[in-house]
Amino acid sequence: MATHQYFTTATLARTRDVATDVRLFEIEPADGVTPHQPGSHLDVEVLVDDKPQYRSFSLVGDASEGGRYRIAVKNRPNGHGGSRYLWSLQAGAQLRVSEPKDRFPLSYRAPEVLLVAGGIGITPIYGMARALLRNKSNVRLLYTARSRSQLAFVEELQQWLGDRLTLFVTEDNQRLDPRKALANLDPQAELYICGPQSLREDFLGQWLASGRPHDRFRFETFASSGRFPDTPFDVRVANRDVTLTVGREQSLLQALRAQGIDDILYDCEHGECGLCTIDVLDHTGDLDHRDVFYSTRQKKSEKRMCACVSRIHNGRLTIDTSRHSVDTGRPDDQ
Repeated sequence: MATHQYFTTATLARTRDVATDVRLFEIEPADGVTPHQPGSHLDVEVLVDDKPQYRSFSLVGDASEGGRYRIAVKNRPNGHGGSRYLWSLQAGAQLRVSEPKDRFPLSYRAPEVLLVAGGIGITPIYGMARALLRNKSNVRLLYTARSRSQLAFVEELQQWLGDRLTLFVTEDNQRLDPRKALANLDPQAELYICGPQSLREDFLGQWLASGRPHDRFRFETFASSGRFPDTPFDVRVANRDVTLTVGREQSLLQALRAQGIDDILYDCEHGECGLCTIDVLDHTGDLDHRDVFYSTRQKKSEKRMCACVSRIHNGRLTIDTSRHSVDTGRPDDQ
């Protein structure tokens, strides 16, 4: 069962491409926009195989821009279907969207702020950069992508930030080095990062190694990005004596619900809230933790997993859903 949230009808007012594989969607809710802070996100109902599912997208900028919500969506042809659905829509299409939620809050108290974005991770960082500039904060932005054509909003960012923006393009042999990035940062600075899990882990490791306080490292990451590609895998639910197959475009949580195993709490379906954690009794192959709820040490124990995003690669999984409980994540980052 999911925790309930309010959804409203909305109209897709406009779309435009802002990078090679990134499209900006401007959405007008029927009952008006709700004010939100930089870093907030929106849940959008999408249709995958004609069935409603929900995806979370960071809001770009703020709600003062024309009375519309703005989200940027990366086209993922081999993803789970949400981006394909949205990219198929034309202006005038009807949508259902949630109210904004802020799980990546921005503080204005630090003497220096370092923003780090990887690829589509620029979406929440874009609004933060604008807000910090309006606040006259001491801010820098490091933005990395595989190619220049994948740098969304880069012209606007260059205009606003000038030499406070540094780009790192992989195809030009430019690498973002966390050690160099943090070398001259104010000891009381805050860092906000959004991008692939590997980028976050590299920066967090260097951040902690340099003796900086963990509570000044703020992040949002792509919980669905794992170490391995998505492949089907078999799951045995020991307490139900049921075996099922999780498809390449399914999550474990979705497969369990489709089988009628619907007693698992869930909310974000993005690997953040920890409501859907379940016991792992046994597995073969690689357990690919894709959440940002558990610490590195907890993931290494391989005792529990987030059913909404984590998967098995090249193996089988045995779980017990009867021992499901609301868990506590991230006691440390060891």
